[in-house]
Amino acid sequence: MSEDRLDEAAMLLAEARLNGRTVDRLPEHCRPRDETEAYAVQDRLHKHLTAEGRDRLLGHKIGCTTPVMQHYLGIDSPCAGGLFEASVTMSGSRLRHGDFRHVGVECEIAVRLAKDVRPTPDGHQRDSIGEAVQSCMAAIEIVDDRYLDYRSLDTSTLIADDFFNAGAVLGPEVQDWTSLDLADLEGRMSVDGDIVGEGVGAAILGHPLEALAWLANRENARGRSLRAGDLVLLGSLVQTQWVSAGSHVAISIDGLGSASVRFD
Repeated sequence: MSEDRLDEAAMLLAEARLNGRTVDRLPEHCRPRDETEAYAVQDRLHKHLTAEGRDRLLGHKIGCTTPVMQHYLGIDSPCAGGLFEASVTMSGSRLRHGDFRHVGVECEIAVRLAKDVRPTPDGHQRDSIGEAVQSCMAAIEIVDDRYLDYRSLDTSTLIADDFFNAGAVLGPEVQDWTSLDLADLEGRMSVDGDIVGEGVGAAILGHPLEALAWLANRENARGRSLRAGDLVLLGSLVQTQWVSAGSHVAISIDGLGSASVRFD
C-alpha cells in the first residue's frame, strides 16, 4: 500500500480507539494485506496515539506464543503489539470496567530489559537474549475486544491495532531471575477466587526467552532495536478470560510472585 493508505488505516484505528468506537473491517483499499503492512500501520497508529496524549511507548506485548492461545484465536504464530506507559499499572490497582469495550485478562511472564538489543550476525537465541534481561515478573495483560466480531477479521488487522492490548498490571520485579528455570515455572489465574486457568512457562514457544528472541529478531529485521528499560509481555499461560464489572483478578507464577487487579 501507499504511504497515504497506510496512514489512513492507522488514523481510522486511532480514532476508533480514542473515541471508544467499535472497529469493523477496515476499507479494502487501506486494509493491510500482510504482516509487513500490518506492522507499518501499527507504527503509524502509535504515532497518532502519542500525538493525542497517550504518552510514550513503554515496550511490547507478544500474543499467540502458547498452544492454548493459538488454538483459542486460530492463529499459529506470534504477533506483537505496542504497550503504552499510561496503560501500565502496579498490582493491587483498581480499573474502571466502563473504560473498556469488552475487557479481558491474561496471565503473563514479563521481562524488563537492562540494555539495548541490537542486530547480531547470527540473530538472537534463547541463551544470548537472556543477557539483556534485567528482571522478570508476573503480569496481567489487559486486553480489550474492540471489534464488532474479531473472529471475522484478518490477522493483519489485529496486528495493526496492537493485537488486543489495552495495558498491563505488574507484580514486583524479580532481579535474581537467573536462579529460576523459566520454562518450569507454573502459573495460575483466578477470577473472584475461582481458579480459571493454569499453565507452565515451557508453553511459551518451548521457553519464555524464545519469545523475547523472536521479538528481538523481528525488530532487528525491521532496522530497529529493543531498548534498555523496555517492558515485554511474553504471552499468556492461560486462555483469555473476559471479566464483568466488580471482578477481582489474581495471578501467581511460582518464583515470580503475584499480581492482582479489580474492575470497578
